[in-house]
Amino acid sequence: MKLAALVSGGKDSIYATYTARMRQGHEIRLLVTVKSLNPESYMYHLPNIELVRLQARAMHLPLILRSTVGAREEELDVLRQALREAKIRYGIEGVVSGAIYSNYQRSRIERICEELELESVTPLWGRDPRALWQEMFDAGFEVIITAVAAYGLSDEWLGRLMDRDALRELCDLCHRCRVSTVGEGGEFETLVINCPLFDGRIRIVRWHTVWDDKTLNGQFIVDDAFLERVGRREWMQPSLPHYCPE
Repeated sequence: MKLAALVSGGKDSIYATYTARMRQGHEIRLLVTVKSLNPESYMYHLPNIELVRLQARAMHLPLILRSTVGAREEELDVLRQALREAKIRYGIEGVVSGAIYSNYQRSRIERICEELELESVTPLWGRDPRALWQEMFDAGFEVIITAVAAYGLSDEWLGRLMDRDALRELCDLCHRCRVSTVGEGGEFETLVINCPLFDGRIRIVRWHTVWDDKTLNGQFIVDDAFLERVGRREWMQPSLPHYCPE
């Protein structure tokens, strides 16, 4: 099936794209991203969303990137418009997304897909988070933590590269502090800097962290990054409504 991948740059959406393509045999035609200006968005990932541009370049896929002020219904309208455009321009038959347990996200994506006569593909739905992490490690995914918002997750997690030791710590926090190991409720956010879908690695050159001692929330903000291919560097691009790799 010809699919658009609804991506945020984080582990769930990129691993769902990988699973749909490499394990289920679907054809990924393009990436679709919605950038919300609402820090309390229920639908969309926020930190470092612009880096999907480098991920699209790494996958040699066109990207439709749209912005929304973040009002609940408007968020869905923007997504609907982006997927309608993807259907017309790229002939997609379905949409793959990284929903695992969030009925809020899954039900709304499914409703939009039904309206547009598209299939909703959710290859990670209901999967065990620890098993998903292990599969990502085995496949060669490199994932960093870009935001934390849960008791037990300190500023030391910001920018941390996830590995099996970090997963063990996260599982321990799950038992002690009820921290989700999947992060789908906003407990933490991630960024994929390398995976088998990429033909290069995203290198982060400059960054800064923001931490709030009152709420115990923080973000790892990428200020400058480039896609490193053999003998070639491609820097993060300025904001554009559309971007299609060469």
